[in-house]
Amino acid sequence: MNDTNTANAYLRTKVMTASPEELRLMLLDGAVRFAKQAHAGLEQSHPEMIYLGFTQCRDIVLELLSTIKDDPAPQIAKSMRDLYTFMYSELVKASTESDIDRLEGVIGLLEYDRETWVLTMEQLVIERENGAAPRFNQMPMQSHQPISFQA
Repeated sequence: MNDTNTANAYLRTKVMTASPEELRLMLLDGAVRFAKQAHAGLEQSHPEMIYLGFTQCRDIVLELLSTIKDDPAPQIAKSMRDLYTFMYSELVKASTESDIDRLEGVIGLLEYDRETWVLTMEQLVIERENGAAPRFNQMPMQSHQPISFQA
């Protein structure tokens, strides 16, 4: 088995055994990684890096957008849909205009979203360990099959 097959098998196992919260974190990590790949491609004038980075990042943002559900917090769900719709639009504009500044704005939003999600996950662990019913007993996201993406 070569290194690529081993890495894909590891990723597949990791995805299949992850909780919905961990899957969302993996998607956010991937979105940041691919946005940074597109950024590096723009800096280096490397068309393949640009294309793959933007394409994968947009696909992940769409996946994040499609997994939002209204229960239990419809206003938060709407805000998250608006955020991901904005990010997707910015990614499209950044890729068509080769706009590094616009892409950096999206990277900042994705990193902030990731940090916020990590804090939310930590709070959930604390609440579960203390036996309290988590305030976030249902995350405003659906459990979908994750999209596949390659590094």
